[in-house]
Amino acid sequence: MSQPEHSPRCLDAGTHAALRAEFPLVDTCVYLNSNSTGAVPRGGERVLHDYWETLRTWRDDVWQDWHVGLDRYADSVAALIGAPPGSVITDANLSTFLARVASCFDYHPPRNRVVITDLDYPTVPFIFRAYARYGAQLDVVGTGGPHLDQDALEARIDERTQLVCVPHASFTSGATMDLSRLVARAHRVGALVVVDAFQSVGVVPLDVTALGVDVVIGGSHKWLCGVGTGFLYVRPDLVPLLTPAATGWQAGDRALTFRPSPGWATGIRRFAGGTPYPPTSLISQIGLDLLLGVGIDAIRRHSLALTQRLLDRVDAAGIVVVSPTSIARRGGVVCLDIPDGEAVKRRLAARDVICSWRGYLRVGPHVYNTLDEIDLFMDALEEELHR
Repeated sequence: MSQPEHSPRCLDAGTHAALRAEFPLVDTCVYLNSNSTGAVPRGGERVLHDYWETLRTWRDDVWQDWHVGLDRYADSVAALIGAPPGSVITDANLSTFLARVASCFDYHPPRNRVVITDLDYPTVPFIFRAYARYGAQLDVVGTGGPHLDQDALEARIDERTQLVCVPHASFTSGATMDLSRLVARAHRVGALVVVDAFQSVGVVPLDVTALGVDVVIGGSHKWLCGVGTGFLYVRPDLVPLLTPAATGWQAGDRALTFRPSPGWATGIRRFAGGTPYPPTSLISQIGLDLLLGVGIDAIRRHSLALTQRLLDRVDAAGIVVVSPTSIARRGGVVCLDIPDGEAVKRRLAARDVICSWRGYLRVGPHVYNTLDEIDLFMDALEEELHR
């Protein structure tokens, strides 16, 4: 999956209108908040109704179809990120999977360091600080600013490094990481790379096989237009070498026989936990199918066209942009540094113009948004800034 960096353009009108019609939320407001919570397609209502009917008329054999649905969603995520079938598994959230991956390692010197950035979501340092009791030594690289010096990051990766955990796109600025370069550096010294792709998968192309990334974690409720589902990819040849200590009964080699498992399941299922909760994957499948139907390259072009319109309007208004403006480093979100930004966000919401605030005003248009909505947002923002 190549990144379409040179021709940002919106989807054709017919395709876009049909896609937009699947998302009832966008009829109620100017919704530019997909970096926080993506819109969910109307097909999710049918899944919820079917789930209630299942509960109302319960039979145990429903689990057979549910497991098929869980596997289908996992393989659909795999298709989106360039991974082979059977290399992705789902669970409740990203935190669950990161802790599970972290539990695979003995943090004994000299290879006991975990290198992260100060742009990682708070989940990451919180979990690895907990692993300090087992010897993990956390090394946080950064300057406290919205951008990362990748040269400085790579300079901190050496033979003492067990894991490098980085965001593919920062939740604070949208800045993307050069993963190809990072993976090459880490692998040269025997370190593994864990990529948090929550803020990229679904809006920025990612080919995990081409990049040789070791582990990718993410979730459904942002750019994937789903709800409450985390996903984990582990490089297939690495899977047999890893045995998580934070685990559950479905990771065993006899799990579905309901007998004690003497060993681990083969393949990615060894990263399973306890009894799954199927409805979130079944609902999330609806949005993911729509995205796969459009194609990630077309989604990226549409996203770049929207964020470029935003950048042009912001530049004309003299508003400070925190995010990278170059196509090569731009994710799906544009972050703005404005006075009293959190209050401005609330006032915009009162006008049914929805974005988010995480230290900066974050504007995250997605494939269902239009150029007109970018203009409506900017008109409202400029009015609020000059009131």
